[in-house]
Amino acid sequence: MTRKMTKRKRWNLLNPIIHALTGAAITERHLLDKLRLTELSALESMTKGQGTVADWRTLVDVLNLAEMFAKQGIGGEVLPICQMAQDGLHKAALRYQETSRMGLDGLTISALRHLIEYADLQQGSVPRSEFEKMVEKTRNYIKGNGDRVVEIT
Repeated sequence: MTRKMTKRKRWNLLNPIIHALTGAAITERHLLDKLRLTELSALESMTKGQGTVADWRTLVDVLNLAEMFAKQGIGGEVLPICQMAQDGLHKAALRYQETSRMGLDGLTISALRHLIEYADLQQGSVPRSEFEKMVEKTRNYIKGNGDRVVEIT
């Protein structure tokens, strides 16, 4: 009778050391800048009254992610700003359903500018693996219809 031998899996297409270092490192600035540019352009088009549903969705994604970071203990001071931004985005969605024009009021624009700054600080202060976990956690929370999820149809 022979003992079972475990065969170690080797990934030929992936260097495990570089993969581990990438996951443990802080997310690279140029990647965060590309993300921030998308968010700021969405805010700009919403500010000028030319926003689309995709721009609104981008801003909602920033809001949800920043709120999840705060609930997990990373930058908890953003929660009041998240609430102001959420109320304003909710009003914008209701206005869009009535008039088919997407726009924001002054208080919401200010809250979203601060929110984007906080989100940048939150995302730049955690390793990439933690950032990806937060994105997945946010997605699962929304999918599972958590107690505070506001659904707009």
